Amino acid sequence: MMNHMEPEGAVVDGEKAERMGFILGLRQRGLRDVAVLRALELVPRPLFVDPALRRHAYDDVALPIACGQTMSQPSLVAAMTEALGVTADHTVLEVGTGSGYQAAVLGHLAARVVTVDRYRSLVAEAQTRFEVLGLKNVTAYVGDGMLGMPARAPFDRIMVTASAPDIPMALVDQLKLGGVIVMPVGAPDEPQSLVRYVKEQAGRTRTEFMKARFVPLVPGAAATL
Repeated sequence: MMNHMEPEGAVVDGEKAERMGFILGLRQRGLRDVAVLRALELVPRPLFVDPALRRHAYDDVALPIACGQTMSQPSLVAAMTEALGVTADHTVLEVGTGSGYQAAVLGHLAARVVTVDRYRSLVAEAQTRFEVLGLKNVTAYVGDGMLGMPARAPFDRIMVTASAPDIPMALVDQLKLGGVIVMPVGAPDEPQSLVRYVKEQAGRTRTEFMKARFVPLVPGAAATL
């Protein structure tokens, strides 16, 4: 009897081909930062996706995750990462751990990544994924994202993957001089503007670079989940 099961090597090769096509697609959408492309290539996106949706892992679409949250489409992850301008000596705070995918990408670029989420179950799952990938420089915590992580401040870079009417001052206070925040700003029921904020001695520089729609940043840690 013929065995119609696909050999394990073919599965690995198929995933590798998908990942190469994924990176090519990001290049075609205008991503040029070689370090960011390499980081995206190194993180196996299917690991962060619900098994029922893994056939869409490398599609450029947002995907639902637990706790009513969303995993951003890869092109948006790429654009936000590129705008953040992370280098190998930076300490980064991410607000909104979600699946952990964005933090894992940042983990391949930064010296250290601290990520915080209000949902305990998301934090636990993300931390397990970081350990599976050997990302010892990425740590997830349960907490109020609006308050940042003052015990680990100051940060060179802060990325917020949930929207608010404006950048919370607690996050600005935890940013080093010359540091950068990237986050979506705007009303929750409308498309928000992705903003790149630079903290300067004489004030701040704020640049809008694209439109997007994110779940709102909610104060406090969740009592359940």
